[in-house]
Amino acid sequence: MLDLHSARWTELQHAYGSAADTPALLAALRDLPESAGDSEPWFTLWSSLAHQGDVYPASFAAVPHVVAALASNPAGAGADFFHFPAWIEICRVRQGAEIPEDLTPAYMAAMARLPVLVGIAAQRDWDAGFTACALAAIAAAKGQHDIAEAALEMESSEQAADVLDWLANR
Repeated sequence: MLDLHSARWTELQHAYGSAADTPALLAALRDLPESAGDSEPWFTLWSSLAHQGDVYPASFAAVPHVVAALASNPAGAGADFFHFPAWIEICRVRQGAEIPEDLTPAYMAAMARLPVLVGIAAQRDWDAGFTACALAAIAAAKGQHDIAEAALEMESSEQAADVLDWLANR
């Protein structure tokens, strides 16, 4: 995992240029395991690292840090801790984006940890949105990118019912 104090962050790019600001945002995640995606640091992480479905070299460096923060409290973590790495992986495959060689081992190891972390998070009650993110994380980690994306589209019971109705009537 790329050290948060590494000068490499200044070389990595995100949607707005240099990723030099990213380490501080990732460090803040350790203190806010249940924060929502529309609050900081999530808002800036999402907008800079997964901007409109685009991913960047810094996105791949960030995922291991998000998963490490998740691993510190998987039973209490918010849905974004599962959603974010799943979405980065979905977008990576969609775009055919290359993971920088030096970041590949940590990125792949972080993705491989997600199914176990989902299992630990199952200790608590989940709403439909959390369930969709957890399912997407498992599917993305297992290389099932279309299933992961479909799971993210069903973040409510009503949306899942619509899909089931569509399947029954096609």
